[in-house]
Amino acid sequence: MTILLSTLNARYTHASLGLRCLLANMGELQGVTQLQEFVIGARATDMVEKLLAHQPRIIGFGVYIWNVEETTKLVALLKRVAPEVVIVLGGPEVSHESNEQSIVQLADYLVTGWGDVTFPALCKQILYGPKPLMKIHAGVQPPLAELTMPYQLYTDEDIAHRTLYVEASRGCPFKCEFCLSALDKTAWPFDIDLFLAELEVLHARGARLFKFVDRTFNLNIKTSLKIMQFFLDKLEANPQDPVFAHFEVVPDHLPDALKEGIMKFPPGTLQFEIGIQSFNPEVQALVSRKQNNEKAAENIRWLCEHSHAHLHVDLIAGLPGEDIASFARGFDRLLELQPHEIQFGILKRLRGTPIIRHTEQYGMVFDPHPPYTILATDRIDFNAMQQLVRFARYWDLVANSGRFAHTLPLILNSPLSASPFANFMRLSNWLYATTDATNRIALERLAVLVAQWLVSEGMDEEQAAAVLRSDYAGQANTKLKTQALKKAEKTAEKKAEHAAPQRQARHMTA
Repeated sequence: MTILLSTLNARYTHASLGLRCLLANMGELQGVTQLQEFVIGARATDMVEKLLAHQPRIIGFGVYIWNVEETTKLVALLKRVAPEVVIVLGGPEVSHESNEQSIVQLADYLVTGWGDVTFPALCKQILYGPKPLMKIHAGVQPPLAELTMPYQLYTDEDIAHRTLYVEASRGCPFKCEFCLSALDKTAWPFDIDLFLAELEVLHARGARLFKFVDRTFNLNIKTSLKIMQFFLDKLEANPQDPVFAHFEVVPDHLPDALKEGIMKFPPGTLQFEIGIQSFNPEVQALVSRKQNNEKAAENIRWLCEHSHAHLHVDLIAGLPGEDIASFARGFDRLLELQPHEIQFGILKRLRGTPIIRHTEQYGMVFDPHPPYTILATDRIDFNAMQQLVRFARYWDLVANSGRFAHTLPLILNSPLSASPFANFMRLSNWLYATTDATNRIALERLAVLVAQWLVSEGMDEEQAAAVLRSDYAGQANTKLKTQALKKAEKTAEKKAEHAAPQRQARHMTA
């Protein structure tokens, strides 16, 4: 008798926190429950073979927006070759609008919402009876104090090779309509001392990279300070073996006590994900996002100027009521604050989110297939939205990658326009017209293309080549990258990669 907990992660380096939370709370069934993780892109028949090798009675799948299509195919194959295996689904993608989903129709049971308590109870009924009569089971939400934390289930291999996801709290008090957390009533904290004791054990086992999934890390400042002090103590005790922590923070809530703690972190040890989404007050009101824009901008500027935190700031294109001109103004305003990375996202209609209420009034057209990306609105037609999608991709390759730190200002500050957004959009349109591609563009080719663009904008060819050389970007013409530059790049990244992820390291050494 075996129960399998499985999911398809986006990358091998992502270890599923959700599956481990379920396994930690299986109670008397934990001894017969195992994890079997895969990565999207794996052959469905290979995954079926590996799952059935355990001779499972029950397989529980974690279903998310990034893996639902491949998981649907996997479940369909399992039902063909092993119909006796009971398939139970859970996860955010299948917790809402469930009846219309083919994967739900294929499966035997579905747990919506929290599964920590409901999934083990359902498994007992399946194995021992009485047989559950209902297909869909609403997840029971217990007090967090009643749950067993999952961190001992991270293996030594996980610790050595994967990002460890941790949560000091669940839920979110804010109601942003594009986010599933809008459905939460509030945020619920785990016992902070017990939580930090778990992190202590992980650190003692060798864990050094921690990514917090909390939606609002800086909501409770006392708790935030305790968590930050945990990491500061580790850094002080062994600066040669640093930890790295990633937090999602509310941009307009940064009191002095938190600033004092943030200032103590050395380079390469702290990363903040900051959701701005839009600087347009009317758009913010439409999607129920409460944000003091002036305070948010002030805090981002302070973090850039007075801390070593790496800032990853989010904007969303395609929100109801926002046209390209409004988005461009917000982009330029954010760029002026100089965060390390601007994550240019395109709106997605997550199942269950209240954003759907604007569909008719604002002409919102979404792709019917995952990840349900916005295709057009009454303010941005399909062709313009496609240009934004390509802009986002090229921005990630050129700006966020950290590989073009000296070249990027020349692109953004072209004399042809006062708007950096407009200048990069011209580059984006040119790159697409030249390559007919947004993926699989080799770094060397991209560097050559950027140099060609600068020349087409009026820059001297040798000057353009010199700028690209200063960025160690690498080009097809090896003369543009001397052995000295290669050695400097390798040395700089080697020093930084010990503490920080590689892309952040490039920003540090630029």
